[in-house]
Amino acid sequence: MRLKSSIWVAAYLRRCQSEGVFGAVRRRGAEEAGAVFVKIALLDGTAILYAPAPQSAYDDSRPVERVFAASPPEAVEERKIEERLVKEISFDPDVWIVEIEDKAGRHFLDLVKK
Repeated sequence: MRLKSSIWVAAYLRRCQSEGVFGAVRRRGAEEAGAVFVKIALLDGTAILYAPAPQSAYDDSRPVERVFAASPPEAVEERKIEERLVKEISFDPDVWIVEIEDKAGRHFLDLVKK
């Protein structure tokens, strides 16, 4: 059983704050199982978006953890990230959007292994 999205987001923000990184919930999604997108603003006009990894990234040894993938894999203009998030919301109104501000791009997420 996976943690509720609301609990996962609260714990994630606490983790960021413990490292001195500012983060906030920009959009609250479904409490139970809303998908979580994490935008890392690099404070130079660019950002990186971490989206939930596809189901194929999960295996039997890690069935309950949330795993993310950079989408796209490199920093892009924030405007492009915002356009992607608008599309995600129109497709799934239950999504969560968390925004982190960190010049170094630290994210503290479990990433999909390639």
